[in-house]
Amino acid sequence: MRLYRRPFDTGELDHELLWLSVSVASLGLAATWLSLGLPWPQCAFHTITGHPCATCGMTRSAIQFFHGHFFAAMRWNPLVFGVLCVLSTFDAYAFVVLIARAPRLRIGALTAAEKNFVRASIVTLLIVNWIYLLLHWRNS
Repeated sequence: MRLYRRPFDTGELDHELLWLSVSVASLGLAATWLSLGLPWPQCAFHTITGHPCATCGMTRSAIQFFHGHFFAAMRWNPLVFGVLCVLSTFDAYAFVVLIARAPRLRIGALTAAEKNFVRASIVTLLIVNWIYLLLHWRNS
């Protein structure tokens, strides 16, 4: 794996603009949804089994995160908390790069072993997060 910086090429997909736009639009949509008092998403797995799924607590974690209650957000769902931290960092990076028209960070071609490591890491994170939720779940 190789991380490098290079200028933005015309005709290239602008990942920073695309994913910053998706992130901001999603946040706006979620904030509007909740401020209108529309129903919260329900977990079908939890409803059927009575046990949390690997992403249960995601909405509550996000709400706590955006209110600045980071410890509470981490307690609701550590994986979502981590993803929100990474997403916030990426959004700040994308904003600065777009405003400054700075060179973009890119990841070079991954080897097959590196791709397998990334896949295994994601599956492991999901499993560990699910175990945490099963051991610490609370319905309130």
